[in-house]
Amino acid sequence: MADKFRVALSRDFLTAEGKPLFPMFDRTPLDEDPDIEWRYLEKGEGPVDAAELAGHDALILLAQRFDRSSVPDDGRLALVARFGVGYDTVDVSACTENGIALVITPDGVRRPVAVAIIALILAVTGKLLLKDRLTREGPPGFARKGAHMGVGLVGKTLGSVGIGNIGAEMFRLARPFDMNFMACDPYADPALAAELGVRLVDLDTLCRESDILTVNCPLSDETHHIVDARLIGLMKPSAYLVNTSRGPTVDQKALTAALQEGRIAGAGLDVLDPEPPEPDDPILALDNVVFAPHALAWTDQCFAGLGAGDVAACKALKRGEEPRAIVNREIVDDAAWRAKLARYARAFGR
Repeated sequence: MADKFRVALSRDFLTAEGKPLFPMFDRTPLDEDPDIEWRYLEKGEGPVDAAELAGHDALILLAQRFDRSSVPDDGRLALVARFGVGYDTVDVSACTENGIALVITPDGVRRPVAVAIIALILAVTGKLLLKDRLTREGPPGFARKGAHMGVGLVGKTLGSVGIGNIGAEMFRLARPFDMNFMACDPYADPALAAELGVRLVDLDTLCRESDILTVNCPLSDETHHIVDARLIGLMKPSAYLVNTSRGPTVDQKALTAALQEGRIAGAGLDVLDPEPPEPDDPILALDNVVFAPHALAWTDQCFAGLGAGDVAACKALKRGEEPRAIVNREIVDDAAWRAKLARYARAFGR
């Protein structure tokens, strides 16, 4: 074991001028630990470079890809800590096969993303952007305000594809609105659903009965286009779709057609497919959609929380302890990874 625990941060944590992109990400706990040495990687184009990552114990990863080619040959890397909860940019199998734990930061995003969902719900049902435009027109706009009534939430049904970390927090925040709650999630905790007052249903029922359908699941092969043309076709003409997860969880072409044809009332989208969209993407021309550039939850508190979660994961590993929020849970029983933990415990576990 080397005399230092070495942590790498992906290059995209720096601006083009070499300054920290997110000053609220507090790296002080790394600086103050005499056992830790950390640095930014130099290469920011393409996947993380394996040769440059060699000799490191942990990687804190922003948006750059980590695939099979990123795994160093020296076998030292033990942790990839994502700055967020999405991990579609990481080859999970490659991590597992090489004794590398992948962790995410659910505590950092739980409240900020749930708040972003509520913001989109209020914006689309209250026709916020349309009323903003009317106001800017002066008297002619004010004269037309009666034709653009918003939709109240009391008694309406709020549905969620997923009732995990973020979906559950969304329901907690929505309690004062006096809505009915329902969700579809094959991995749902029935006790949690009961505590939140959420009725668990199948996906067809969820889409058919929701007045506001939200998507709160990670992107995977299983959830790619989980909200497809058929399910969008089940939605009420008065319903809204809100997506803050990943763009490809929704069939965007089918959603665009439904919005164009008035088969659903509107949408609130913090994510698109692809990102960024082409300027002539037809969904961008629609007045019944509120957009954000996959950044509505980006707040100082959110990014401080993400950084704190990643730093905590690195420090737990250094002590030879299992970090929180491991994605590839099978790694916990992997002999190679357990051996790495034991070496860290012997070297740094004081």
